[in-house]
Amino acid sequence: MTRSPFTALSHTRLVFHRLFASHMDNQVVEKRAAARRAVDDFVQDGMKIGVGSGSTIVFAVQRMAERTKAENLKLLCVPTSFQARQLIIENGLVLSDLECCPKLDVTIDGADEVDAKLNCIKGGGGCQTQEKVVASCASKFVVIADHNKQSAYLGEKWTKGLPIEVLAFAYKPVKLQLEAIGGDAELRMATRKAGPVVTDNGNLILDWKFPTSPDQDWVSMATRLSLIPGIVETGLFVNLISRVYFG
Repeated sequence: MTRSPFTALSHTRLVFHRLFASHMDNQVVEKRAAARRAVDDFVQDGMKIGVGSGSTIVFAVQRMAERTKAENLKLLCVPTSFQARQLIIENGLVLSDLECCPKLDVTIDGADEVDAKLNCIKGGGGCQTQEKVVASCASKFVVIADHNKQSAYLGEKWTKGLPIEVLAFAYKPVKLQLEAIGGDAELRMATRKAGPVVTDNGNLILDWKFPTSPDQDWVSMATRLSLIPGIVETGLFVNLISRVYFG
């Protein structure tokens, strides 16, 4: 009998936590529940914390600020984006960086999709490179999301493509190489400015709508993509997640 991959994961160090909010159709409630639980479970006094980007991380930062005030916690927070930096400052937390804190205790971040093997796609907000660097510096990488981000395999629910950060002058040859693998790669265009989205690092983003398959070997694919000249980083996260909290 085939066992559910979610059940199998409960026997490893990689455990999915499913949190039931009072209104399951309310993504805000779900995101808040996941964020607060992750902070309460993983954040302790004296820690160096990587702070992710996106809508869900707002609730995690708010919870860290609440606990810092109530418990007099001493935390150092390393941002993954301009947004994360502003959240840290606005909530009165101590801002740091990887130069001062190259080794982190935990990074908490959101995701666009997480599959049964704990591979995930990030970068819907365009911060994938800094997010991956900060996640890689942490002893534990904790993902928080609403239940809609949980899938059996990548591409099952997330249909906007895998974000690929590229050097501006190389976007066309990278696009062709991605499409040679399969699918379509589209240059991400800005919505409130003329031209493409430009990342915090000054690069462009290709959203690669890859061929979906439950049997895709994403570890091998991550290596293959990293060997394409012009790619700075991708939103494909493999072998990084320690735990996922779904609202």
